[in-house]
Amino acid sequence: MSRTVSSWILSSARNSIVLQGKGRLYSGCITARNKTKWKLIFCRTRLFPTGSWSLDNAFFLRRAFRHTSTEEEQFSFQLSPSQINEVLRAGELSHKILDLDGKNANSVLKFESNQLASNTPIEDRRSAATCLQTKGMMFGVFDGHAGSACAQAVSERLLHYIAVSLLSRQTLEEIELAVESMKPVLPMLQLHKHASDVEYHEITSQYFENLRVYWQHLLDLDTEPGFSLEEAMICAFKRLDSDISLEVQAPQENQLMKNIALQVAFSGATACVAHIDGVHLHVANAGDCRAVLGVCEEDGTWSTLPLTRDHNAYDESEIKRLKREHPKSEEKTLLVNDRLLGILMPSRAFGDVQLKWSKELQQNVLENSCDAEALNIYQYVPPNYHTPPYLTAEPEVTYHKLRGKDKFLVIASDGLWEMLSNEMVVKLVAGHLAEFNMRKPQLAFEKPVNLGYMHNLLLQRKNRGTGSLDQNVATHLIRHAIGSNEYGEVDQEKLAAMLALPEDLARMYRDDITVTVVYFNSETIENYYKNR
Repeated sequence: MSRTVSSWILSSARNSIVLQGKGRLYSGCITARNKTKWKLIFCRTRLFPTGSWSLDNAFFLRRAFRHTSTEEEQFSFQLSPSQINEVLRAGELSHKILDLDGKNANSVLKFESNQLASNTPIEDRRSAATCLQTKGMMFGVFDGHAGSACAQAVSERLLHYIAVSLLSRQTLEEIELAVESMKPVLPMLQLHKHASDVEYHEITSQYFENLRVYWQHLLDLDTEPGFSLEEAMICAFKRLDSDISLEVQAPQENQLMKNIALQVAFSGATACVAHIDGVHLHVANAGDCRAVLGVCEEDGTWSTLPLTRDHNAYDESEIKRLKREHPKSEEKTLLVNDRLLGILMPSRAFGDVQLKWSKELQQNVLENSCDAEALNIYQYVPPNYHTPPYLTAEPEVTYHKLRGKDKFLVIASDGLWEMLSNEMVVKLVAGHLAEFNMRKPQLAFEKPVNLGYMHNLLLQRKNRGTGSLDQNVATHLIRHAIGSNEYGEVDQEKLAAMLALPEDLARMYRDDITVTVVYFNSETIENYYKNR
């Protein structure tokens, strides 16, 4: 990014307030006299009053070397290479999967993940866990909007709801008996977390109690729950969203818990969760996060296999679904300016009760919440709001049976996909994989030699010559997402400028980015088919 471009960015930011991209609840130019309206519609809200502990302090991804405002007198886009790496690598997480005997017989070899904030605090969240009472692993990416509260709650809770949905009646009865007897309950999940991950400790007990109500409901069913994995994931998504809605309506023990429930319900989050058990891969998606499979074909070339659809106004199936669920008289007002009711980009999400509740319920809850205004939560009813709910958290579930040629799965928030195509993401991961797998130069050609094989060999040689800056492939993707030039190469000056953008400007040029890459154990997958 040249100095001319950098200067233009800074000058334009100081002279106007322009919110570009996909600002979730509102988009357009905001003049000074309309700033109040902006506050009412789209707010970066806090959970707690000024002066107390807040999300702004808790969910903090490194902001070293980043400006706080374009109004600063001394403003520079220059960062050193070491400063760039420190910012990019702050959220790195990686984990290699081993069985108890030390031999890797799992279909998941390892996963690598990272996050980069645009919003302050970051509104994205992620989760990864090994199922302890059932088989498999789960990976989730959650893209929050109108604050981070909903994404935070969903990231803490959704995997547990899925795990409960998969338990047998006998296991559920044993867990319930242990809780009744005040005995320790065996953990359902082994969570793989980043050191900076924070939980709502003040409300954990309520979350557990509501999870217990859910498994009691499953026990009340006349027959064995017996959900298929697809049914379990759908039921878990819908039940958690229902609980989020009910918790804000129910009496709370104290004002702190009430504030958290309010903030969770009135913000929102999209979600994409993958469950991997042997060769069985299920992906549940609600919103515009995305999951893409990287496939290495027999000739050595790489292809992409999308496992999700973006649920928004650009998807014909979503448009048809919305029209089916609402009267014909609303066809022209359901989607305005490519947004749901002119407000929200994704058409499926957790929370966002403003697009799910009746006007009367919204008014009643907010009038009885003495701290709602202090939390910057206001009732806003969009035009043509006649037949709620307009928004759903019901996911679309895709099943894929893994093959030996399926090498990795990329799950990411739309901050990545806005910058890089599916094909470019797979190409970057494949190149990164080739570099780290190629420990010694390959002197002899394999037979038969074909164009794809030669292309792969040249790619490996090129990668060995240049060398990747990042051990973590998620960081490699983020580096390219925000720093690539028109030739697909990382421009260090552009990368430095994008990372140094002040808080009041960064969101105009990039979104929060969260990436998790899951590598598959090809040998284990191939053995599955050999041993059948």
